[in-house]
Amino acid sequence: MPVIHVPLQDRTYPIHIRRGLMNQAGAYLREALGECALAVITDDHVAPLYLKCLLASLEAAGFRTCAAVLPHGEQTKSLARLEELYGFLCENRITRRDAVVALGGGVIGDLAGLAAATYLRGVRFVQLPTTLLSQVDSSVGGKVAVDLPQGKNLVGAFWQPSLVLCDPDTLRSLTPEYWLDGLGEVVKYGCIGDEALFSLLEEAAPGGREGVMTHIDEILRRCIQQKADVVAQDEHDTGLRMILNFGHTIAHAVETCQHYQGLRHGEAVALGMAVITRMAESRGLTPIGTATRLDALLDALSLPRRLPELSERDLIAAMGMDKKNAGQVLRIILLKGIGACRVHETTPDFFAGMSSFAG
Repeated sequence: MPVIHVPLQDRTYPIHIRRGLMNQAGAYLREALGECALAVITDDHVAPLYLKCLLASLEAAGFRTCAAVLPHGEQTKSLARLEELYGFLCENRITRRDAVVALGGGVIGDLAGLAAATYLRGVRFVQLPTTLLSQVDSSVGGKVAVDLPQGKNLVGAFWQPSLVLCDPDTLRSLTPEYWLDGLGEVVKYGCIGDEALFSLLEEAAPGGREGVMTHIDEILRRCIQQKADVVAQDEHDTGLRMILNFGHTIAHAVETCQHYQGLRHGEAVALGMAVITRMAESRGLTPIGTATRLDALLDALSLPRRLPELSERDLIAAMGMDKKNAGQVLRIILLKGIGACRVHETTPDFFAGMSSFAG
């Protein structure tokens, strides 16, 4: 069973990747946390699938448990839901020796993680990601946040989990939309630092979802290891970790302008990668041919490349609120070729005319 360790300045935590982990979670949490109470946070999509078996495993391991089931969707990543969670934790007498368990995708992980980071000035936190997006990306690295109307992830913290349990079997229950949501981030990892992963995806894509699932253990391992390596070097996102935001400047602007009710995050990342790479090629900042290869893979995986019908002015204004900004400087990620990238400093004006590069 692959176990990837994330070494931080003050401690190290494990990420376990194994089929059937959901039914064995109690033993892993008992070993990592000892005797305590667990507050499980999930949503109304995931709860019918996994909450019962998870609680049974936790209670068999001797934990006192309580569970909150929230509505699914990006709109749940809000200050109002965060306040609701604080009330839930208080009502169930969760103390600083206890832990919050996030069972679900990136929305639940981000929201539950921020609650754990701030309730009682911090309680322990465990990630049980059930979507492809959360397994390869959001459950690793300790970024937790909620959205504001002005932008995505604008209220947050760095709060590393005590451990992460990734069960690839949970990916079988994903709807097609949630599957595509995760594929956008998987392609990103191939683009920025692992050409072998990109080539593996090119090979698997003609087989559709089953073709990719045939290689899912290696895909998860490669993506998670890459993120763990980056986080170990830059836990608080001041330098190297910025490369993980390839495609995200456009993606977050699209999500904001659609009020989180349009494209899913990974789909927005896919078109963001396609558009920025076309723009960079046109300005001599990325080698010619990179965009064509990226576009071909996105098409093979049925990921979007075209911007939705949104005002370019509104998109650029949303970029001005991006948390990666430094004063008037916008830091974007450009490819040096498939498998390598760099940080490029510019301004939101860089994106003028971006609609013409879509597709």
